[in-house]
Amino acid sequence: MKTLTLTTTITEATYDELDPTDRRLVDLAREATYRSYAPYSHFCVGAAILLDNGEIIEGSNQENVAYPSGTCAERSACYYAGARYPEARFRTIAIAARGTDGKFTTDATAPCGACRQALLEYETLAGAPVRVLLAAADKVLILPSVTSLLPLAFSEF
Repeated sequence: MKTLTLTTTITEATYDELDPTDRRLVDLAREATYRSYAPYSHFCVGAAILLDNGEIIEGSNQENVAYPSGTCAERSACYYAGARYPEARFRTIAIAARGTDGKFTTDATAPCGACRQALLEYETLAGAPVRVLLAAADKVLILPSVTSLLPLAFSEF
């Protein structure tokens, strides 16, 4: 028997420390929270994905009374990106959330398990790491890849 250790490197930055492209992605993810349809949870999430063709695709969570028929912001964005630009590969995704008080969350909001797995498949298609920016009110956590969020991922596809 042996013990394995998993390590994830996360960089914490302020908004002002981000480069212009990352700031733009965070801005778009935050704006997308205002297009959420969240009448039940009142928790609004937005995502913005930078593709290798330069396009940026946004998504927001969309709830439905027939829970769990809604979808998360991350999957909303990645499925639209895949449908609209099937040849493009993901480079970076930014995610932001506003809590039930309507304010951006103090702590970064990470994708749910289903979104992590969906994003991992697009990272696999990209053939390269897809950076993840988790934007909170006063900080941004930067992860080097989707795999960082899901180190023991299902990858037999």
